Amino acid sequence: MRMKRSDTTRNRRTLSSRLIPAVALLSFHTLPAAAQGFLPPIPRQYDSINCTWTADNGNGTFTNPLFYEEFSDPDLIRVGNDYYMTGTTMHTMPGLPVLHSKDLVNWKLISYAVPRLDLGPELRMEDGLDFYGQGIWAPCFRYHNDTFYIFSNVNRYGTQVFSSTDPSGPWKHRTMNARLHDLTVLFDDDGKIYAVWGYDEVRMVQLTGDLMDVVPGTEKVIVERGSGAGEGSHIYKINGKYYITNTNYDPVCYQVCLRADEPYGPYEVNVMSAEENFGVGTGWRLPNTRGEAPYDLVPPRRNYVGCIPMHQGGIVQTQTGEWWGWSMLDYNSVGRVVGLSPVTWVDGWPYFGLPGNLTRSPRTWVKPNTGFSSPPTTPFERDDEFSGPELKNVWQWNHVPVDDKWSLSERKGYLRLHSLPSETFWHARNSLTQRGIGPESYAVTELDVSGLRPGDVAGLALLNLPYAWIGVVQDENSRYLQFFNQQEQKVIRVETDATTVWLRAYCNFDTDMGRLAYSLNGEHFREIGGDIILPYQLRTFQGVRYALFNFNTRGKEGGYADFNRFEVIEPRCRPLTRPIPCDQVITLKCLADGTVLVNWRNHVRPVEPGSRFARGDASLFRVLGRGNGRVALQSVATGGYVTVKGQGGLAEVRIEPEDQGEASTFQWEDMLKGDLMLLSLYTNRYLFADPFAGSLCSANARGARPDRQGGACFYWEIVKDE
Repeated sequence: MRMKRSDTTRNRRTLSSRLIPAVALLSFHTLPAAAQGFLPPIPRQYDSINCTWTADNGNGTFTNPLFYEEFSDPDLIRVGNDYYMTGTTMHTMPGLPVLHSKDLVNWKLISYAVPRLDLGPELRMEDGLDFYGQGIWAPCFRYHNDTFYIFSNVNRYGTQVFSSTDPSGPWKHRTMNARLHDLTVLFDDDGKIYAVWGYDEVRMVQLTGDLMDVVPGTEKVIVERGSGAGEGSHIYKINGKYYITNTNYDPVCYQVCLRADEPYGPYEVNVMSAEENFGVGTGWRLPNTRGEAPYDLVPPRRNYVGCIPMHQGGIVQTQTGEWWGWSMLDYNSVGRVVGLSPVTWVDGWPYFGLPGNLTRSPRTWVKPNTGFSSPPTTPFERDDEFSGPELKNVWQWNHVPVDDKWSLSERKGYLRLHSLPSETFWHARNSLTQRGIGPESYAVTELDVSGLRPGDVAGLALLNLPYAWIGVVQDENSRYLQFFNQQEQKVIRVETDATTVWLRAYCNFDTDMGRLAYSLNGEHFREIGGDIILPYQLRTFQGVRYALFNFNTRGKEGGYADFNRFEVIEPRCRPLTRPIPCDQVITLKCLADGTVLVNWRNHVRPVEPGSRFARGDASLFRVLGRGNGRVALQSVATGGYVTVKGQGGLAEVRIEPEDQGEASTFQWEDMLKGDLMLLSLYTNRYLFADPFAGSLCSANARGARPDRQGGACFYWEIVKDE
């Protein structure tokens, strides 16, 4: 193996010189038999072979997020015994996925309302234009008179209406004679149709019966600026009153509810969801997406939540009378995810959360009672052998594709991408994408490059801003396997004569870091290029996507790239990262200060690890299952039960001789990083050990701090099996 600088002439021959400030060239024709320096096998969670994220824990509970991948601006409706959801898809095609569920937790994709949105050249990436961050925004899903409707504004092209009598499609598309950004629609029981939109200043207007225009003279401001209202509204009529949920994003995200007796108000404003971040703080950010790389990236800020908390969504009532809320969270580089929360009504106001802990939502809770129980499922099929007549349903094109420049039939069992001219990956047409999925995932593809022509660049990318990719560059007489990191303007080339390569992308959405790797035999992978920072950014308004691409840098059409297969591997695909240790003995250690919880004079107390209490039976608790992911903790030292008393304050977490039912029961909440929270069913707040205070435990913590150092998160360890 040798490393050298490639000369300027070669740089210009193989790729636009703007992309190559420096190139490292390695000669690597064959794979060493010993495969030294190659990556070990991908670690997997327990029983996680062929597993993908599902929120259903299989024990009567679910864990947020519903989908650990981007599903932004969700809207959700119930029609009889069925639930339907859609969300923002921006510039990707097909758009507006329609999901179906029987239990609000397990969802299946049944159609896309927008197979193709071809309104102008920027949607097709023609003439150097693009539609990143535009397209389908904040849809409104409604059902009226046996017809399903989805309303969505498309910037510069007005408000679009999609309708169907069958949610599985086909969907009819019409363009309104109005532009109502982030609108919500109410079909009132008196036959009038209202639309609501706006930020800070909220407006309402009546729509014509054909939904194509507004009724002249009906537009009014229903909430004045400075009243506390936000954007992304969802309107409902409940028990004769009008409710509008919407979100504020400055200085942090939170959700409010507006309430009035008449459609045009006056409206009161009340906070309904705030601060719930599920123990996640802001990661890497890209505030200014204009200009060129290197971009000014902002590193993570300790305990800052920004736009992460649950903040834009609505509410729905089940057939059994329960109320549930859903909302998105700007979940760093994986994109905006969806959370589900029980709703509590107080004095005619809906609140996310439980009595005693309003505006905060449990990460894990009992599944909604809809009268139906679905097995754990996932909405999308991620792996694709490219052997069917159609792509798997998770795939979306980056902008409108050129249909005759890709194929599943030209070579059976392969996706063939013909190259189209582009200077960079950013404007490459016919890039095929799917959402990255957390908490961490690998995307692996096998690529046959024998059909490439000079100037072609084909491979696997992390589509983001800044982006990164690994692929094969074809020159006149040579071929390179190449790594490119846009942020660092870093190029590394590996000289190879192989016609088949395997490419792998890895994303850790806990750390907002990615890596790229390659293999020449499909078994032993070598990483190249080092860590890739994955910032959350609002240029594409999407999270990181895995992308297959082929483009030609010489201003013309080139050859073709054949992708044999695509696989997504999720090392941590289950929200219950370890089984609840029922009938086993554990210790609990406070994540914030390392103290150990013990039975001290029949109180629960945190003590230093070196304490004599921490070394004896006083630190041991037997976990007793109570169903629905709930447990009681029995002191091994006395046989008593950890019980919450009074208001759950200081010294009110006691060891009682008898099981006190709800007061002795906790919801087990796996926090997905090896830590745990215990939600008291008595206070609906969390077990709490005040860090470094040397005091007694309470059960009054409202939730987790972003750094999880607030005293409500604990590590647990099995001591002995019983």
